[in-house]
Amino acid sequence: MSLIKFSFAMALAAFGLQLAANAQSLPTRETQAMAAVKRTETAAKERINAWTVGLAGGLIEGAPLRLAAEIARVVNEEDKLHVLPIVTRGATENVNSLLYLRGVDAAIINTDALDEYRAQVPSIERRIVYVLSLFPSELHIFVRPEIRSLEDLKGKKVNFNTQGTAAAYSGPLIFSRLGLNVEKMFIPHQVALEQMKRGEIAAVVFVTSKPVDAFLKGRWDPGFRFLAVEYGAKFEDYYLPSSIDATDYPSLVPKGERIATIAVPTILAAYNWPQQSDRYRRVARLVDHLFSRLDRLQSPGFDPKWKEVNLRASVPSLSRFKPAQEWLDLPQAVTAGRSQ
Repeated sequence: MSLIKFSFAMALAAFGLQLAANAQSLPTRETQAMAAVKRTETAAKERINAWTVGLAGGLIEGAPLRLAAEIARVVNEEDKLHVLPIVTRGATENVNSLLYLRGVDAAIINTDALDEYRAQVPSIERRIVYVLSLFPSELHIFVRPEIRSLEDLKGKKVNFNTQGTAAAYSGPLIFSRLGLNVEKMFIPHQVALEQMKRGEIAAVVFVTSKPVDAFLKGRWDPGFRFLAVEYGAKFEDYYLPSSIDATDYPSLVPKGERIATIAVPTILAAYNWPQQSDRYRRVARLVDHLFSRLDRLQSPGFDPKWKEVNLRASVPSLSRFKPAQEWLDLPQAVTAGRSQ
């Protein structure tokens, strides 16, 4: 082989080696860049999820979901707490989510929703704890003039609002405890009230915080009234005594008259996580942020129900989440102006 040919072959070989080296170095740089991006994404994912709390709210049109959204609005703080309100199918669904759904740490529930789980989860009161009582939902049994007592409702058509609402769950349960066998209906209350005026339905049952706009703004003939329900031993597990009077419904209740009823506590509940667990620490941080910022929720721009919240109100049949009780037990000098 001539010197020229040999030199050309060597140059060609060197060029091939350089191409190969370049081909190997390009994926290496891309791999390094991809690894850096992955590390950044992993760090961001860990940061976002570190203090995330899943909060089961309820139906999209209901008050509990609105309260859940307002809690998130006040307590969320970048890299410190991230509450995610979750749309569900109502009170019972929220208990189910709290017990079994991954990612759910807390829920807004009506206390009597626990009744459905007594048989299948005998230890339900030990698996769920309450953070605070949000507001009571009063039982309103509104009847036509010919209905004079609870006994008169037996066998009659009674509407409990649409499925998934508090009335649709709590109403039939309360009627069962009262021994009232009625023809249950589950249609929108605004439709039922019109049918009631025509005599097609004997009563409607609301389970919500008073006053109710339908009774305040509606026009009712003489004789339409609320029936009394006396608080007693049959209601001591999940309910509270309450009443309806003229200050609530001046056109329906005579001045000075008091109609006894019961109320279903609507509460912010949490799963009873082990004390050393990550989920327990997340809910504990939620407690600190929520309790210390309650005054913000009680300011204009938020649901007026927040003004009725008493941090120290107890809840029948449930224990309070330990960090919530510890927060309330802080020295008065520390909690002055923060607790209710």
